[in-house]
Amino acid sequence: MQLADYFARLARYHAWATHKLIADLAVLSDDEWHRDLRLFFGSVHRTVNHLLVTDTIWYARFAENMSPRIALDAELHTGRAAVCAALGDAVARWSPWTDELDASRLDGELNYTRNNGEAVRIPFASALGHVFNHATHHRGQLTAAMTVLGHPGPSLDWVYLLQSEARANA
Repeated sequence: MQLADYFARLARYHAWATHKLIADLAVLSDDEWHRDLRLFFGSVHRTVNHLLVTDTIWYARFAENMSPRIALDAELHTGRAAVCAALGDAVARWSPWTDELDASRLDGELNYTRNNGEAVRIPFASALGHVFNHATHHRGQLTAAMTVLGHPGPSLDWVYLLQSEARANA
C-alpha cells in the first residue's frame, strides 16, 4: 500500500468514527452534555467544539495553505446540533482532499503559523498523521465520558471500518 492510500483510509476512518460518535452522543441529556467531567476541555460540549476547532485549523493548513488563528478552547457553536453538524461537515472534507492528494507532497514539509505567530516547518506526512491521531485521542476521551455517565461507549476501532469495507468489496 502506498502512503497516500494509507492516509486516504485514515481520512475515511476519521469521518466514520466521528459520525458514529456524534450519533451515539445523542443519548446524553443536556446536563450530561454540558457537565464538567474533568476532560481536558471539561465537558463533552467543549471537547466536541475542540475537535471542530482543530479540524478547521488543520484542514486550512493542509488544503488551503492558510493558518487561521483560533483558540484551541474556542466555542464555535453553543448549540449541540450546530456543533455536531459542523463537525460532521468538517471531517467529511478530508476524504475528497486525500483522494486528490499528490503523493509527492507527503515527502515534503508543511509550513504554517501557530496561534502565537511562530512559523513552523514540519514533515508533511507526520503532521497529517497527527491530525487523525489527535482526533482519535479526543474521541477516546468522549467514549470514556459516555461510560462514566452510564451509557455504552461506541465501538470505534478502525478495524471495524476495515472489516465493513472488506465485506462490501467481497
